[in-house]
Amino acid sequence: MPKTIEKIFLLVGDFIAIHVTYICWILIRQSLNCYTEPGFSSNVLLSFILFFYWFFLFFFFGLYKSWYAQSRFDEFVTVLKTASIGVFLLFLITFDVRTDLQSPPSVGRIIIISYWFMVVFFTSSERILLRTIQRKLLEMGFGRRRTLIIGWNEKAQELFDKISQYRALGYDVVGFISPSRKDVNANYKGVPVLGHYKDIARVVQQHRIEEIIIAAKKSSPKEVISIISYCDSLLVNLKIVPDLYDIVMGYGRTNQIYAFPLIEILPQMMPQWEQRIKRIIDVVVSVIVLVGFMPVWILVALLIKLDSRGPVLFRQKRVGKDGKHFTIYKFRSMVVDAEKYTGPVWAGQHDPRVTFVGRIIRKLRIDEIPQFYNVLIGQMSLVGPRPERPFFVDKLKREIPLYARRLRMKPGITGWAQIKGGYDTSIDSVKKKLEYDLFYIENVSLRMDLKIILSTIYVMLRGKGQ
Repeated sequence: MPKTIEKIFLLVGDFIAIHVTYICWILIRQSLNCYTEPGFSSNVLLSFILFFYWFFLFFFFGLYKSWYAQSRFDEFVTVLKTASIGVFLLFLITFDVRTDLQSPPSVGRIIIISYWFMVVFFTSSERILLRTIQRKLLEMGFGRRRTLIIGWNEKAQELFDKISQYRALGYDVVGFISPSRKDVNANYKGVPVLGHYKDIARVVQQHRIEEIIIAAKKSSPKEVISIISYCDSLLVNLKIVPDLYDIVMGYGRTNQIYAFPLIEILPQMMPQWEQRIKRIIDVVVSVIVLVGFMPVWILVALLIKLDSRGPVLFRQKRVGKDGKHFTIYKFRSMVVDAEKYTGPVWAGQHDPRVTFVGRIIRKLRIDEIPQFYNVLIGQMSLVGPRPERPFFVDKLKREIPLYARRLRMKPGITGWAQIKGGYDTSIDSVKKKLEYDLFYIENVSLRMDLKIILSTIYVMLRGKGQ
């Protein structure tokens, strides 16, 4: 089912479920003689207000993200959790301190539990119905994903047989990848070996692959890590069979349907609701910094202009989330054409190309301020791995395994690697910072973001930038 159609059905289903819930709740209150009739138009308005309230909560908790062969029970649990939080908030919003604290809870207050039950029942019922229809469509062959199995052994062939048996998983295996080029063009039950490990990127593009499942031999952990590094920069979902999990422990999340377990490798670890809050914080802070401190930035711009010839802002191409290029903005801290004779190089600790004013704003990290515009328009976040230039990304992807893992997250103005590892000056320092970046990616949370932001402010106040 196309994502747009799926979301329309979800919205229509939730719309009906929330309105039916409200009507049933009114009928229950009327039967208990604890409902004051506000009139038809008022009821309609209140019902629509409640729908938008629940729409916001469902969106916030990720209930409108695309569903694909996922557990219906898991979605029910998410609906249950969201409804519980939503009803509790409604209880607090309608709480009357004088009435509710000075007397025992009235029947009208107690039956809010019935409203909670009906929200859960009607909403989860319409969603389970939709998911059941989607699953039947998958079994019939609609909306299935083109899948590549990496491995050419008994395990890979057994995996193919199981996928063929459980059609509701939605995988259409179009080929295998072998560790040996000798196996290319061999086939299992008519499905061919399409290439070698180093051909993965080509095969994915040529055959429009959407899912990759790794079924390599357990005896070769380096091989498995190497495969993951080949796949890491590709826009595909990456999974692995369970008995290889110890090799990639800490990088995965279990996904099991029909007792058919697969482990998702390098998933997005931050829950949907935290991602929403993170984006809201990005926008609010960016507006405050850019607009609220505008007089300061105008002064900085004047000092840069008086100190050396050239533009105030420095523009440079960087690589963002999913390998997409974008233009980053900074206050210029170096002389014009600083890399004219050297080519792309990292800045040194006492770099002679840095101007007098540039040295000051770099120590205070004020040179990064224009990047709040990149944050505001969604190209960056306040916290995340620092964006690197395409030249260095291509170089580092060849030299450092899993470097492309950084590209699965939106880059940030500051990050765990910045407060722990300083600036990039060599390949060795980049390797060390990659460890910090991977640690952040695997442990990302709003709490950790707050810690990084506070640490960055501390570094700025001490003038420890470079």
